[in-house]
Amino acid sequence: MSHTGVGAVALVGLLTLAASAALTLLVRRLAFAHGILDIPNERSSHTNVTPRGGGLAIVATATVAMVWLGLSGAVPLDELIAMSGGTVVALIGFLDDRFGLRTVVRFAVHVGAASWAVFWLGGLPPLSIGSHVVQLGWMGHVLGVVGLVWTLNLFNFMDGIDGIAASESVFIACGGALLSVTGDSGSDVSAIALVFGAACCGFLVWNWPPAKIFMGDVGSGYIGYVIGVLALAATRISPHFLWVWLILAGTFFVDATVTLIRRLLRGERIYQAHRSHAYQWLARKWSSHQRVTVAVWGVNLMWLLPCAFAAARFAQHAMWIACVALVPVVALAILLGAGRREAA
Repeated sequence: MSHTGVGAVALVGLLTLAASAALTLLVRRLAFAHGILDIPNERSSHTNVTPRGGGLAIVATATVAMVWLGLSGAVPLDELIAMSGGTVVALIGFLDDRFGLRTVVRFAVHVGAASWAVFWLGGLPPLSIGSHVVQLGWMGHVLGVVGLVWTLNLFNFMDGIDGIAASESVFIACGGALLSVTGDSGSDVSAIALVFGAACCGFLVWNWPPAKIFMGDVGSGYIGYVIGVLALAATRISPHFLWVWLILAGTFFVDATVTLIRRLLRGERIYQAHRSHAYQWLARKWSSHQRVTVAVWGVNLMWLLPCAFAAARFAQHAMWIACVALVPVVALAILLGAGRREAA
């Protein structure tokens, strides 16, 4: 990307951030006016009635910015079309926020949107395992869909305390943008990640603890979808970048996956509301959302980002670096109680 191109993308990012912050404020006022509120219950991690649906600002501003990138030739058409499935995920999330939808309906839409993205990106790209690059063929399409569906749902599961999901999105997007450029994984991926991260950052202005508004399913599903598509897009250029993006998303991926596995082993319904993620146990122990969100930032910046940089730099060792990066996070999640049975 030329210096002029970098400057243009940076300017669009700044405009996206400002627009997202302003639009989030507007959505907040509309949510109060129309009674779109999150009322605390026994499963909630918050105690105050708070407007929700703020994720609409992320969806709107990120989509406009991505379309601009496409029209300017900064990103290829197939990536832009793949990203468009996120608006469908956001729409079904908005309807679920407002009216409540059956799980099977949400799941069907998620699978359809994931299949759409995987089709346009050509399936899961070749996988880097050590010094070997494995061609997955048709199985790559299946694994790509499964991975995208899990990614967009895990952000919904992890959006349980103030600022945590938006913060994680900003970190992953900005980290991915930086490493995609330095690791030669595509200036197009970097451009999309940057404007997407800016949209999340604008929302975070109002979602930082104590949150003035929640993103709701309309936002959590969308950000998970976009991050998953970005990871696939980066991997089709540089096969080892799947491990890089997995490391960047390590805190969310590990907490959500460990919690899901432990609940499944106990025979619990995975879509039943609960408060047994590691970050939720820690928020109750510390009686603070902000301390937990800041702690996640600490793990991301002090441990996962350097590991992701190493994986981007040393392609042949990326898988092993990912293992080294994530094993301590798994141990920490279990120690903090991820998936532990809640008191009756």
